[in-house]
Amino acid sequence: MNNSKNNILNKQYDFIVIGSGISGLCSAALLSKRGFKVLVLEKHFKAGGFTHTFKRQGYEWDVGIHYIGDVHRPYSLSGALFRYISEDRLQWNKMSDNYDKIVFPDKEYNFFSPKERFVNDLKNYFPEEKKAIDKYMDLLDVVAKAGKAFYAAKAAPKFVYKLTYSITSKPFIKFASQTTMEVLSSLTTNKKLIGVLCGQWGDYGLPPSQSSFVMHAMVARHYLDGANYPIGGSSSIAASIVPTIQKNGGHVVVSAGVKKIICEGKRAVGVMLEDGTEIAANKIISSCGVTNTFERLLRDQSIKEYDQIKKVSISGGHLCLHIGINSSYKKLNLTDTNIWLYPGYDHDKNVLNHSQNMNSDFPLIYFSFPSAKDPKWQQDHPNKTTIELITMSQYEWFKRWSQKPWKKRGEEYESTKEALSIRLLDRMYEHLPQLKGKVDYYELSTPLSTRDMSHYQRGELYGLNHTPNRFNQKSLTPRTSIKNLYLTGQDIVSVGLTGALSAGALTVSAILRKNILKDLRK
Repeated sequence: MNNSKNNILNKQYDFIVIGSGISGLCSAALLSKRGFKVLVLEKHFKAGGFTHTFKRQGYEWDVGIHYIGDVHRPYSLSGALFRYISEDRLQWNKMSDNYDKIVFPDKEYNFFSPKERFVNDLKNYFPEEKKAIDKYMDLLDVVAKAGKAFYAAKAAPKFVYKLTYSITSKPFIKFASQTTMEVLSSLTTNKKLIGVLCGQWGDYGLPPSQSSFVMHAMVARHYLDGANYPIGGSSSIAASIVPTIQKNGGHVVVSAGVKKIICEGKRAVGVMLEDGTEIAANKIISSCGVTNTFERLLRDQSIKEYDQIKKVSISGGHLCLHIGINSSYKKLNLTDTNIWLYPGYDHDKNVLNHSQNMNSDFPLIYFSFPSAKDPKWQQDHPNKTTIELITMSQYEWFKRWSQKPWKKRGEEYESTKEALSIRLLDRMYEHLPQLKGKVDYYELSTPLSTRDMSHYQRGELYGLNHTPNRFNQKSLTPRTSIKNLYLTGQDIVSVGLTGALSAGALTVSAILRKNILKDLRK
């Protein structure tokens, strides 16, 4: 350990935040701006969690941020929160109105903003389903309104939360307890309409018969007024927030994995790093996921609330093919519109078929064009295009190589990756034939890559699965039964950048016993 790092770690802190994903950085920045001394510890060699990027041969790709809704709206809370914690350093580029294209074998469906255009287009695609579409749009608003009370209650003191849970949570739980398919089937029998409405299910990782309807509703509503991308790429998110922490006397330290949370009885007093260094703090915030926190960092503790939480399944893994082309996206006739490619309208059937045979049709392929979304990239690299092709996968398919180190997993692993890469490229060429023969570089990430970089135990993408059971867990709150230990992250709120951002604000509100979002309006 170098001397400067040693000096940082040998100090006393008000808060230690484990993990530098957006929830951890948000928590740390909010506390730092209130005068607390905060230390953020990151196991990876880069800060940012799923917001970081990586480079190869002059290309750069994001690993988890592909498009963000809401932040561009004048009265957006998430937009205001980003401005507050980044002190206006983080800027967004509004994508074109056609933010998503949903592609089936027989037809393409475009999702346009604003909301009115989205609704009108749906009714033109399905003129016989106008009433069902209106009811669906109403339900998105109902869930959004109910969600505010449901999540706000999580920040309340424990006794208040317990006393008011049945009242504050009832409207939200009514829909959270139903699957997406159950709710949509109550509105329409049109299988194609259901397939189109669920065309973004990859954003939360579960097909309609498995996902909670509230998760579907939150994602669908999130993009109705359009999508955005961070100027400078997703790494600019962490880069814009870290100075806020540092300016107020805090530190963000990378390559500093936490081995365990040190407890005296049922009270957290500090952490032990993987190299044996112990650091004391008044309070600990874990941003590394509920499963990691309770199973890895508190393995010597008996955590009563985890007995129920661990019954929630963890989310699945994914493959991502990172592609580089030596040409501008305009010359390649590409746009910033995301493409969702499906083998059929029955998403559950697609997932089931693929889960039984890795070589069957991919249940979805999501196309993202980050270089077309980022004006700074276009300015700095005018003749380079980046593309990402994402599909679902399973950790079990790669488990036999899990004990081998990164980049040294052997020829069989590499040949498996190559075969999958070729299949994904072939599907891309079928849909975008102008790209054939133009690819300069490609590299495939697997669930093992996700495990190594994000340190989720099974390379899961979205933490706990967004099932009805997950939303019925009363203990998924910032507070734990260990005094001075708090949780934050997507497991506390929901998947996605704004879900994790909201979790950071929720956790700090719980700690300070005040709604810190009110400060944003000052």
